Amino acid sequence: MSGGKYCQRIRATINQWLARARVRVEDERGLGLADSLVAVAILGLAVTAFVLALSTGSIAVRVNEQQVVAQRLVQTQLEYVKNYAYDPEATTYPAVDTPEGYTISVAVAPVPDTDTDIQKITVTASQEGEEVLIVEDYKVNR
Repeated sequence: MSGGKYCQRIRATINQWLARARVRVEDERGLGLADSLVAVAILGLAVTAFVLALSTGSIAVRVNEQQVVAQRLVQTQLEYVKNYAYDPEATTYPAVDTPEGYTISVAVAPVPDTDTDIQKITVTASQEGEEVLIVEDYKVNR
């Protein structure tokens, strides 16, 4: 095969390849918009999932913080009641100071079928009127 014919064949092959490439490009003109819309939809879903995860996490942190504050309040109140002078006629004991938004109540009840030297103490911690934690313990006259 001569050099001229070989070059003509190569040119013909390149021209055929270029013609096919142009046809492919012309057939795929609308896919750019569709691809963009799908990418935006996927990005929107990812951002929405991230925001929902953050809000759920912040709610969990707030509930946990509420529980921790209530536990500390109840523990402090029980220690205060146990160190307070025993009163066999008491229906309540003084409450400790509470943070803003929290209230604490103390109820005293005699324990049935025992002597008068033991009381059941119920401490309730509430936040904005909603009970958060209720703990019961006993106080003994020593």
